Amino acid sequence: MTTTPLPNSSQSDANTATQHPDALGRFGQFGGKYVPETLMPALSELEQAFQQYSNDPDFQQELQYLLKDYVGRPSPLYFAERLTAHYAKPDGSGLQIYLKREDLNHTGAHKINNALAQVLLAKRMGKQRIIAETGAGQHGVATATVCARFGLECIVYMGVHDMERQALNVFRMRLMGATVQPVAAGTGTLKDATSEAIRDWVTNVETTHYILGSVAGPHPYPMLVRDFQAIIGKETRAQCQEKWGGLPDILLACVGGGSNAMGLFHDFVNEPSVRLIGIEAAGEGLDSEKHAATLTRGRPGVLHGAMSYLLQDDEGQVIEPHSVSAGLDYPGVGPEHSYLKDSGRAEYYAVTDEDAIAALRRLSELEGIIPALETAHAIAYLETLCPQLTGSPRIVINCSGRGDKDVHTVAKFITLGEGN
Repeated sequence: MTTTPLPNSSQSDANTATQHPDALGRFGQFGGKYVPETLMPALSELEQAFQQYSNDPDFQQELQYLLKDYVGRPSPLYFAERLTAHYAKPDGSGLQIYLKREDLNHTGAHKINNALAQVLLAKRMGKQRIIAETGAGQHGVATATVCARFGLECIVYMGVHDMERQALNVFRMRLMGATVQPVAAGTGTLKDATSEAIRDWVTNVETTHYILGSVAGPHPYPMLVRDFQAIIGKETRAQCQEKWGGLPDILLACVGGGSNAMGLFHDFVNEPSVRLIGIEAAGEGLDSEKHAATLTRGRPGVLHGAMSYLLQDDEGQVIEPHSVSAGLDYPGVGPEHSYLKDSGRAEYYAVTDEDAIAALRRLSELEGIIPALETAHAIAYLETLCPQLTGSPRIVINCSGRGDKDVHTVAKFITLGEGN
């Protein structure tokens, strides 16, 4: 295994958010490259391609054209009037809630932003075979979509448990010509799918590009995925300026691996007046053994090529996570989120399965928007957050995906009568 050393404290303290990660791929003590030697050249090649093309006019022109005319960006910043009224004080005053509508993107989630940009990099690196991992299926769908668009071979690794609860997305991927490779190891969820994707990459590194879907994994992925998702926060800033001529007061997003949250947060990290709040999956409760609250209950460790917070036992073995949401069912988290937690710049809390399902129903009934179960965790935290607030703060919630994929899961928990 090849690793990058930990920076000393003076190096870490000297870094600001805008300088992260450092040259070793570290966010403070987190991040780095804990990978087999065979992957080091591929990671270096990817980093060089990213540095070369991210500011290349031809690359940016193609990417911006496709984001606009293929994905449908910019996504709207929607004032949730009835949700706001639900949490208003008796006299009607109080907070204002806005939804950043990533669910309106082509394929129904934020994942397409990163998948599209990475496939453009892969083309320029001469890679004709694409692999990916997926939990909730949205990253798999996004990867299958961009591979169909550019005529590339696509293999998506997915845990068998997730394939059962996300059957609609499995069909969508196969409809677009992708091979969905079942992974039965472990609990058959996202962690196991990621492990299998990495094994494939080690074996086929010369011909294959791995489109990793979150701000996790070895450097440069946490930086690369963050920067490709940062369009969410950049648009949000411009839309806030247009709507009220200022910044939001609070940004709220769910956190599994953490790409939708980092996409929203990144442009505001150096704005101290803006609270950054990430919401994890508390599953059946933080005191149970069935949750995925990595930042809330985890400890620093190494998983999938990076140092980060991790659900692990006293011997360092990974504790299997649990969440009703396939996209949050992961025992690790992106290293930059770990850094933001330890530095105190961002706050992280957890929401149970039960509360997330209730929030999904609440947003559906109040706004006619069925959110993904991942997003529903962020919506659910309003129940805790809103009573604590004073004045009239403006909250922006990243509506990271639509809930079509989750209706069969939710139907097991909710009984709707004819009168509903």
